[in-house]
Amino acid sequence: MIPMTLAEIADVVGGTAHGDAVVTGPAFVDSREVVPGGLFLAVAGERADGHDYAAQAVAAGAAAVLGSRAPGVPCVVVPDPVTALGRLARHVRDRLPGLTVIALTGSQGKTGTKDYLAQVLAASGETVATQGNLNNEIGVPLTVLRATATTRHLVVEMGARGLGHIGYLCDVARPTIAAVLNVGTAHLSEFGSREAIARAKGEILEGLPGDGVAVLNADDDLVRAMAERTGARRRTFGVASGSDLSWSDLDLDDLGRPEVTFTHARAGGVDRARVRLRQSGAHQVPNAAAAAALALAAGVGFDDVAAALRGAGSLSRWRMEMTELADGTVVVNDAYNANPASMAAALDTATGIAARRGGRTVAVLGEMKELGSESPTAHREVGAVAARSGVDRLLVVGEPAAGMVDGARSVTDWPGTAVPVADRGEALAWLRENVAAGDVVLVKASRGAALEVVAEALVNPEGPHA
Repeated sequence: MIPMTLAEIADVVGGTAHGDAVVTGPAFVDSREVVPGGLFLAVAGERADGHDYAAQAVAAGAAAVLGSRAPGVPCVVVPDPVTALGRLARHVRDRLPGLTVIALTGSQGKTGTKDYLAQVLAASGETVATQGNLNNEIGVPLTVLRATATTRHLVVEMGARGLGHIGYLCDVARPTIAAVLNVGTAHLSEFGSREAIARAKGEILEGLPGDGVAVLNADDDLVRAMAERTGARRRTFGVASGSDLSWSDLDLDDLGRPEVTFTHARAGGVDRARVRLRQSGAHQVPNAAAAAALALAAGVGFDDVAAALRGAGSLSRWRMEMTELADGTVVVNDAYNANPASMAAALDTATGIAARRGGRTVAVLGEMKELGSESPTAHREVGAVAARSGVDRLLVVGEPAAGMVDGARSVTDWPGTAVPVADRGEALAWLRENVAAGDVVLVKASRGAALEVVAEALVNPEGPHA
């Protein structure tokens, strides 16, 4: 963050300064992870009130607090700290005119694409990118406030829970390049239909300046239709005919790591490069392609993009995180989040790895949240997908996901077994009795199911596990 006094911050956000301090570090919201010289955002939530930890944060090195009441330490008091945070972030963004801001959204693949893009851009200049999935009205301003005068690229992941949310985030971050990756069925409980999701996702394009760039997935019908929502220059990625950035000749190694030929159609010629990605799953290819298209729009050369993708790894935990144990068992920890499309992709990857290695596939699956009225049908369908993909053992964790068992058993020619268990403890006990050397164990569910605990217990049996 650019250095600012409390008086300056108060003037920007329309608040009242109490005390005297200079904020030199970025804003943060977790008092357990204090940023020296930073600004602690105190929010009164349902479970905890950040104001109760304000003094602790300042004592640990924070410069000041942004909250709705004075906690007895240097602070700026405002009626709504979250709104004030957005105003502060917009102010900082406006004071960094040389900054290239790249925003992206989509129903799946946001974090994977963001991680690839951050590593590609870092090779050509200082880059700040969204950490984890801080992609909402708090997370986006926190990301913007990490930018400084030396930052060249700012990569911002954006999510939405309703119409207008992404529009607001764009008002804060003012992207000059933006991408819509896809429109899936995640968050149907909030939106009700894919068409409504598309209306919300497309807001990311509407605020682009005339000299900006919109990057669109040519393989998604609802995304292609968004081209009319912006006057910015449009670029596409996908396997569809005419895509500006496409791929072909996919090959997977024994751990499911894809190798493809990326082709970039540009004015005056075509660039091609063979790229082996380090992360497993064919679904990584569209993520890498989207990142490549965004980096090209930001002015990075094609050869530099290809070289950076070859060396890029995951920057986020529990996303196709693969560990091979001493006995040859492979644990695939993809427990960070889940929806029907990502479940299918992960199952395809795991069964492919098992087939190439000559082992069995054990899928440990839990609830997919935020699916609304579609949830029972979606869970049943994922169970059927697991069976048809060739899973040998399907372990379904928790009552909300129980429909997967029925879905798998409905596939009449499936020779595998589906087993329901009540919780993580039962799941781990079953796995310890039934997983054999050489098996490929996929662990996946929405974040609330916390199945990473199960995966980590398999990898480190002696460690602490909840």
